[in-house]
Amino acid sequence: MKAMDIDLKQSWQRIAQRLKGELGDDLFTSWFARVEPEELADGRLFVSVPTRFLRNWIEAHYAARLQTASEAELGRLDSVQIRVRTHGFPPRPAPLPQKQAMRIAPPAQQPVCSLPDRGSPLEPSLKFSTFITRGSNRLSHAAALRIAESQPGQPVSFNPLFIHSSAGLGKTHLLNAIAWRIRESHIQRNVLFITAERFMYHFIGALRQRDTISFKDSFQAIEVLLIDDFQFLQGKVMTQEFYHTFSSLVDAKRQIVIAADVPPAQLDSIDQRMRSRLMGGLVVDIELPELELRRDILAVKVEEMMKRDPAVRISSDVIEFIANKVTGSGRELEGALHRVIAHQQFSHQPLTVDMAAMVLRDMSANPDQCRIKIDDILKIVGRHYNVARADLLSPRRARSVVVPRQVGMYLAKKLTARSLPEIGRRFGGRDHSTVLHAVRKIEEQMKGDDRLSREVALLTRLIEQQ
Repeated sequence: MKAMDIDLKQSWQRIAQRLKGELGDDLFTSWFARVEPEELADGRLFVSVPTRFLRNWIEAHYAARLQTASEAELGRLDSVQIRVRTHGFPPRPAPLPQKQAMRIAPPAQQPVCSLPDRGSPLEPSLKFSTFITRGSNRLSHAAALRIAESQPGQPVSFNPLFIHSSAGLGKTHLLNAIAWRIRESHIQRNVLFITAERFMYHFIGALRQRDTISFKDSFQAIEVLLIDDFQFLQGKVMTQEFYHTFSSLVDAKRQIVIAADVPPAQLDSIDQRMRSRLMGGLVVDIELPELELRRDILAVKVEEMMKRDPAVRISSDVIEFIANKVTGSGRELEGALHRVIAHQQFSHQPLTVDMAAMVLRDMSANPDQCRIKIDDILKIVGRHYNVARADLLSPRRARSVVVPRQVGMYLAKKLTARSLPEIGRRFGGRDHSTVLHAVRKIEEQMKGDDRLSREVALLTRLIEQQ
């Protein structure tokens, strides 16, 4: 870290203490606890906050105090500018204009959200039909589907439903899908999809107009409340108001679904009684997609790309490489796919596994690659051929086991400095002659078997970038 960065952080800590002394702990925690210093340049101090709402609120109510406290530590400043930082969560699509958002509902019928001026717009593509399920997200999908297909007035079996996961794994998709399914089957039900940020925005508006009673009353008509990005709910007054709204709806047997990037126990902005009520329902997480789900996601994205541009061509080997290489969210998979396709189109080179590896080299989970280990080879080969590690090391002679074992020995000889006897020991206690036979056999078969050659090239890339 640069000395200038350290000095700025230390200065900001003193500025923060000044603000806390002036505002008190509650106000400071509500509005300034998540402010971070970014840069001091040309007489201007740049700080950042995680949401547009927070930036607008500070600019509207605390700009002068922020400027005064900053100048007390840093000297005369031309301005203090507040940015919205995007690291840690992906940028949201810009909200649709009100007129366009209202066209989501069929003509002459009530829209999905009975309070369109309060709700957040739905994304037309985020429905159950476009949500790909596998083991990592099956429970959350099933819970969301049960809520979406419940009959009006039917007692709910779990309330609230709390879905948590890292960014890009499908939380917002499921909330949108619930709203769309209810729209399709029970248009008369009052459903509200809203982000925590938008909830805060409307509550602040009600406070300004001294009309919080109407704000509270408007939520009492809601039958299904869907709240996204719950981790951004902050401020003592705000969380208390949400608690009262939440409790009244749950007590009235209305369904609530909440999505956040952490489980209830890790929500620092709410008090213990709120955590307890959230944990009293069904809490489910969406895990990182497994290999099969990553393959499915890529297959769907490739199909969509080919519909838009029939000239797009991508081989199954490249898809398999990306699915193995990129182990993050669906957004990361889609981003990797776009990068590979764009590079091929701009460079006019054949789209090969080697090209994909070169384009995606910076997406390695560990860019400072360690020395390749035989354990890595066993893991990747076993995963690729769907063969258990125990079988690779066993005496079994079935072809479904022998070929992956021989490929693994070949790769161990090619990619590591281990001797033949040592490789043999690591592959179930075999002697050096068995390893030598496997290496020569794979080398010979690769000369006349393009499929095997491609598999070995793919596995080599995956192991090298492990």
